[in-house]
Amino acid sequence: MPTSSQQMSMEFLVRVERSNGSRPAGCGSALDQLYWELCDIWGIVVQAAAALGFVSCVALATVLLLWMACTSRRCGRPVGTVALLLFLLGTAGMFALPFSFVISLSPQTCPVRVFLFGVLFCIVFSALLARGLALMDVGLVRGWREAGVAVTLTLVQVIISVEWLLVVLIRDERTCEFSQAEFAMLQIYVMVLLAAALATALRFLCDAYITYSYSYTGRQTHRHTKLQAALLVLTLLLSVCIWIVWITLLIYGNHAMGHSPDWDDPVISIALTANGWVLLLGHGFTQVHFMCQCEARTKDPPLHFTGWTSPGKTPAAVTEETKTGRDNGGFQMDTDERRGKDMESPGIIMTEISTEKDYSIPRPTTTNINKPYDEYYIHRV
Repeated sequence: MPTSSQQMSMEFLVRVERSNGSRPAGCGSALDQLYWELCDIWGIVVQAAAALGFVSCVALATVLLLWMACTSRRCGRPVGTVALLLFLLGTAGMFALPFSFVISLSPQTCPVRVFLFGVLFCIVFSALLARGLALMDVGLVRGWREAGVAVTLTLVQVIISVEWLLVVLIRDERTCEFSQAEFAMLQIYVMVLLAAALATALRFLCDAYITYSYSYTGRQTHRHTKLQAALLVLTLLLSVCIWIVWITLLIYGNHAMGHSPDWDDPVISIALTANGWVLLLGHGFTQVHFMCQCEARTKDPPLHFTGWTSPGKTPAAVTEETKTGRDNGGFQMDTDERRGKDMESPGIIMTEISTEKDYSIPRPTTTNINKPYDEYYIHRV
């Protein structure tokens, strides 16, 4: 019976040297065997999707930086932009990481896989957790502290990954040998952050649908709040589904189907790319769109209530058509020189009421005017 260390050594050698002797179409004869999967169909698809996602993250971050530079001169730096930049940074790293899994496992790619996988996911899920707490108006994550909370939560995974990597690299003088179950165990803290972010988003979604804002822009703001809460929950739910699928396949599914060494790297690469696109579409683009809309609403002029609060005063911005009574100018009083004259208004004729006519409202009277309660007192017991 081989020991666990021997099994891990055999699995590592199989993953590094696996090949059925056939070179994928498109790979040159001089290309090393470690890079054969770059020419495979799944490798090409993953590379194309990951490259497009990386470029999208970089472009979105550039647009956000330019927008921050323009808006910070007038009204200060918008709240949440630093945390959003941190989120885009982590998402861009997730799109770059699949290239280390498309290339076969080697002493060079192993440290990158072990360290960056958990750290990048921790950056993203910490930013989503901090965003959910900020939307719930928790004092701990207001302003700059939102990005500070995300960075603090990420440092925990950095310490865990560094310690685990050092143990793996120097354990029994073997170069980066580990099982897939050990790799999944390394992500326990990331899964805890994902669960906490989902619970916070669900709580925010419930609060968004039972509260209402009474400001003059409250209806539109509340609609955006509900949409933002729904998108945050949907993004995290899809991320949970992706994590359940790739962990199940990595630990049990591939081995049960007889494809354990060959399908491990494609499963992780596809999971990284798919989760990156879910995060980018569900939170990256939409969050930048919400911020731009909020900035546009702050440029709208405030409502003018001069005609409502002071009927005797005519606002300076009221036009001549409003003064003639053609439109409702806040129930403004007519001037003395126009009394007795018809107001020239299309469809509305305003004239002074004649004093010779009786406009009083008739009231009901009783037949017994002098003593109306005599009949009541006669029949009194």
